[in-house]
Amino acid sequence: MPLAERLTHVQCAIADRPPQCLLAASKGVAAKTLRRAYALGLRHFGENYLQEALDKQMALSDLDGIVWHFIGRIQRNKTAALARHFDWVESVDRSLIAERLNTARAGMVAPLNVLIEVAVSAEDSKGGCAPEEVPELALAISRLSHLRLRGLMALVHPQAEQADADFRRMAELFFALQQTPVHADLDTLSMGTSADYLQALQHSATEIRLGTILFGARTQESL
Repeated sequence: MPLAERLTHVQCAIADRPPQCLLAASKGVAAKTLRRAYALGLRHFGENYLQEALDKQMALSDLDGIVWHFIGRIQRNKTAALARHFDWVESVDRSLIAERLNTARAGMVAPLNVLIEVAVSAEDSKGGCAPEEVPELALAISRLSHLRLRGLMALVHPQAEQADADFRRMAELFFALQQTPVHADLDTLSMGTSADYLQALQHSATEIRLGTILFGARTQESL
C-alpha cells in the first residue's frame, strides 16, 4: 500500500481523537521516503540510531520545519551529538544522561526538549526508569537550564490487558506531575505504536509513534 494511503488510513482512524503529535518512527526508512512523508504533511520524525539519523538530517536539510526526535537507547558517549543535532530526546532515564545533555546543549538558541522514559511494563528488553523514580528525575531535569522537560514516554507490554494497565499507570504518573507547580506546563505523554496507538489515545496519549503502519515492514532501505 502506498504511503499516502497508509497515512490517510491512520488519519481517519484518529480523526475523533487526534494527538498533538503524530511522530513517524523512521528507523530503517530511506531519506527519500521521509521526503515523501514530509510532502504529505508529516513534520516529526523519530530515529533510534545516531549515525543513521545524521545521514538523513543532512540529506533532508532543505526541508523547513522538520523536527527530529531521538527515541532510541542513549549511550553516554553519544549525548553531545544528540544534544546538538536533535530537537527532542525522548528516552532520558537517569540524571547522568540529563546532565550530559544539558552541558552539551549550552550555547544553542533553544533548550532541548526531553521526555522521561518510564519502564512501566517492567520488561528487561525495554529501557526507562522505574515509575517510582519519575518524580525525583523530573525535578532534577527541571533544574537544568538547557533542557525543557515536556513529559513522559513509555513502551507498554505487548499483551493487550497488561498494556491497558500500563497506559493507565502512565496517565496517572503524567497527570500527577502536572498537578505540581514546577511541572504544570508538561504537555506530552508519548505512548502508543502501530500495534496499540488507538488504545493509547483512549488513555490520553498526546503523541503516538507510528512506524510499520506508515512505512510497512522495514528492510533497512538504502538510506
